[in-house]
Amino acid sequence: MQKLLLRGAAIVGLAVLAGCGESLPEQALLGAGAGAGTAAVLNGSIATGALVGAAGNVAYCKAYPGRCR
Repeated sequence: MQKLLLRGAAIVGLAVLAGCGESLPEQALLGAGAGAGTAAVLNGSIATGALVGAAGNVAYCKAYPGRCR
């Protein structure tokens, strides 16, 4: 149970970081970091996590630019 709570807290913490960044490279880098960190916590592929995180954060910031500044 404690391991599940730790993973959940890590995911929430990394998700909070994913909405930041003022430029496209900054958004991609922060998303990649959040994705890689989440993948590491969940024992997944870090490269895949970074790729998905970068793409997801850039897409989110394009859809909701006011929330990413």
